[in-house]
Amino acid sequence: MSIKSDKWIIEQAKNGMIEPFADRQVRQGVISYGVSSYGYDMCIADEFKIFTNVNNTVVDPKNFSEKNYVDFRGDVCIIPPNSFVLAKSVEYFRIPRNILTVCVGKSTYARCGLIVNVTPFEPEWEGYVTIEISNSTPIPAKIYANEGIAQVLFFESDEECLVSYADKKGKYQKQTGLTPPKL
Repeated sequence: MSIKSDKWIIEQAKNGMIEPFADRQVRQGVISYGVSSYGYDMCIADEFKIFTNVNNTVVDPKNFSEKNYVDFRGDVCIIPPNSFVLAKSVEYFRIPRNILTVCVGKSTYARCGLIVNVTPFEPEWEGYVTIEISNSTPIPAKIYANEGIAQVLFFESDEECLVSYADKKGKYQKQTGLTPPKL
């Protein structure tokens, strides 16, 4: 298994692996995004699901209720104290069969007590990424749409997997919207 460089990422992006694609690191006045030395910093869109306890519901991954969150669209999202939001990536990803990704949050947000959680993109998964952003602080926190949120690292296997995400018809394959839990 080896990590892939910016040169490989740029070449794969030409084949549609990441759309839209920023072929350099964009930094001026924004939380950075675009290709980096050994990864790609993806952005979040302006669509959010803010989790709330207003309706006094229970979060149940087997029977998820839309009453657990409030939909919000805007350039800035405020995450309540000790809560979290779901967001989606601006970029659409198409992962090759011999690649697995791992995502890590941007240090700018981490230094503010915001934790970014994204599960790995399995071989042959494609879609917009659903991203969970937790505010671990006791005060409200801002996140910015159309700016960087997490770095995607690409790992290439020495051999192709026997069963890819597409082969097993994964439930989050080709998701286009911000997708809450499914059973």
